[in-house]
Amino acid sequence: MLPLTSGIVAILAYDGLCTFEFGIAVEIFGLARPEFEFPWYQHRILAADAGPLRAMGGIQVLADAGLDGLDEAHTVVIPGWRSREQAPPAALLEALRRAQQRGARLLSICSGVFVLAAAGLLDGKRATTHWRYTAELAARYPGIEVDPDVLYVDAGQIITSAGSAAGIDACLHLVSRDFGTAVANSVARRLVMAPQRGGGQLQFIPAPVAQDARNDLTPVLDWARRHLHQPITVSSLAERALMSERTFLRRFNEATGMAPKAWLQQARLALARELLETGNLPLERLAERCGYGSMEAFRLAFRKHSGLAPSAYRARFGQVSVTSSAAPA
Repeated sequence: MLPLTSGIVAILAYDGLCTFEFGIAVEIFGLARPEFEFPWYQHRILAADAGPLRAMGGIQVLADAGLDGLDEAHTVVIPGWRSREQAPPAALLEALRRAQQRGARLLSICSGVFVLAAAGLLDGKRATTHWRYTAELAARYPGIEVDPDVLYVDAGQIITSAGSAAGIDACLHLVSRDFGTAVANSVARRLVMAPQRGGGQLQFIPAPVAQDARNDLTPVLDWARRHLHQPITVSSLAERALMSERTFLRRFNEATGMAPKAWLQQARLALARELLETGNLPLERLAERCGYGSMEAFRLAFRKHSGLAPSAYRARFGQVSVTSSAAPA
């Protein structure tokens, strides 16, 4: 079994390549990172088809190797698939099964999930894809627990993301798993985007956001972030926003795409990661600082979110060195 560390990231290329999804993977895993004082990923472009590999927009891609290169990969990225109706090559499916069996991680972006499904690697697992394709995925592969709403699903060894841009969030999530939140946020800044969104956020906000809805709530959200150590209720937030609870809940969902309880949990866990990475506050005091009433509640929430106990997370990601020497992307 391979250790689940950074290592070699194999990015699949194929005839009819989805250019944007492919570019996401190359940008995050293949770009040099001189701002970090530790080794970054090694990336390889592997051909799933015989050449030439033509991508959308008239681009041709030269691969570093063929599917045999998957035998050395720690992580495999499937950047979409050319057609949901076209079965992936048998050689590709078999190579992915071998990679999964020896412990490699698999990450699909958008329609790339159909390749993992065709390989039988998602049976009995939770997964997602672009909201336009979730019903089709569930109908064709009833053994998969398809979540139609979220940005990405981390099932441990396999990560599946929603539509194209959600692939950025999924890739940054993997960076966070490997190197910690501070490093993932640094990568996001170089991309000139906000820090990664949590996978549980909605793929899209179904109703338009009123121009002033987010501005109405900004002071309330800022206050909540400053007072995460205190008990915070929906009624207290609504009162601070000078709204009824019903109006507040509607406005909050419009502005953030999630319920207040989920947002507070995400904010508390983000603060916990930051404190674990940058300081040595005792865990009991850290849990209190983040608003958890007991260490047990904190440990359960943190492990569910990150896959690691708080002490293990600190040991792995504490005081990660990030310099400011990088040029703009």
